[in-house]
Amino acid sequence: MPRSVPLRRLLVALLLSCSVLVSTTACGSDDGNSSSSASSSASPTGTSSAEAQKFAKTRFVANAGLAAGATYQWIVKPYRAGKFKKGADGRTFALVKAGLAGGFAYNRLKAASENAKGDPLLSKAVAPLTAGIASLKGMATKLRKGEMGDGDIGAFESVINNIKDAGKSAGAEVEDKVPSASQLGG
Repeated sequence: MPRSVPLRRLLVALLLSCSVLVSTTACGSDDGNSSSSASSSASPTGTSSAEAQKFAKTRFVANAGLAAGATYQWIVKPYRAGKFKKGADGRTFALVKAGLAGGFAYNRLKAASENAKGDPLLSKAVAPLTAGIASLKGMATKLRKGEMGDGDIGAFESVINNIKDAGKSAGAEVEDKVPSASQLGG
């Protein structure tokens, strides 16, 4: 009977990991027809360039804040508390949450960099950071598998801090906003 509990946890972890893969694959679709029809029907009409810039900053702040909150809450804080070490109580669940948070943070950072393109000052501040954001692409998988170290956690913190600094220099101060667990799953 004691063996069924770890098996159940393993099954839950596997299902969550699969759902992340499916949701990130669906979000990253390069299908030209669906994205062009969605963008043409959802694009606002009649907004001035000043309003578009304001909305770009607002969306940038929201997306960057969610990425920062997810990174701190489910990656940095558990790592510092030793939740990712072998033998730690609740390690598997912490790793799955960290993997979900890593994928979520990467997705929100990419969205924030796209939002920054709508504001000239913000786009200049964020442009040098795109390589850092791209370097986080495979980090969620490393987190889920428990293959990360101090350097990987530091990379997440560094990119988040650089995004916050870039936003602050462009007049769009970013504050951490912790997403709910349901937002992480897609």
